[in-house]
Amino acid sequence: MHIFYTPEINSETYTLSEEESKHCIKVLRFQKGSLLNLVDGKGGFYEAIVEEPHPKRTKINILSVHKNYGLRNHYLHIAIAPTKNIERLEWFLEKATEIGIDEITPIICEHSERRDVKTERLNKVITTAVKQSIKAFHPKLNDPQSFADIVLKAKHTNKFIAHCVETQKFAIKDQFKPNSDYLVMIGPEGDFTSSEIDLAISHKFIPISLGDSRLRTETAALEACFEINFLNR
Repeated sequence: MHIFYTPEINSETYTLSEEESKHCIKVLRFQKGSLLNLVDGKGGFYEAIVEEPHPKRTKINILSVHKNYGLRNHYLHIAIAPTKNIERLEWFLEKATEIGIDEITPIICEHSERRDVKTERLNKVITTAVKQSIKAFHPKLNDPQSFADIVLKAKHTNKFIAHCVETQKFAIKDQFKPNSDYLVMIGPEGDFTSSEIDLAISHKFIPISLGDSRLRTETAALEACFEINFLNR
């Protein structure tokens, strides 16, 4: 099944972007009458047919629409400190999209080794994963925010902070509410500072452990993503 990402689609006919048209005609060799599927990133899954093949502006007709395709019973937001090696963050975004995630925010912490993030490139990684895993909802990638801003503005029902400091921590399964909304904060390679942890806990974030092993930032974030999706099955 070949999926095309068409976020601007809003009618019974549509012209694919130049990038998607090139992939459709030059790579996949689709012709007039070829069937294809589209997702709009907002829950719409479309079945369509090629009307006018063109390597830069392929016109298609919509045959059917499925709304809220693959809608999950919860909302997951992970705030993650960007890794020094950006490819590790890209790996997390790809795998988390495949598993199921709704929102990602890069957070700048006291120990952050990377403080600049090119969201355009990261969004392309997410879009590719959306198409590969046949997701009709495109995760939202926010611009980087400070740790304090995330903590102070968080309105989520379930708020967790994962850290490595030897203090009382809980398992997600013992603290989470099913079919709800979640924010999980994952720190940088040097972990959150004690003052950051104290600030989060003072704003009702629950400190959590993701197991006995010391995990890399991107691995910890993916573990949290998997656990919350698994617990909501």
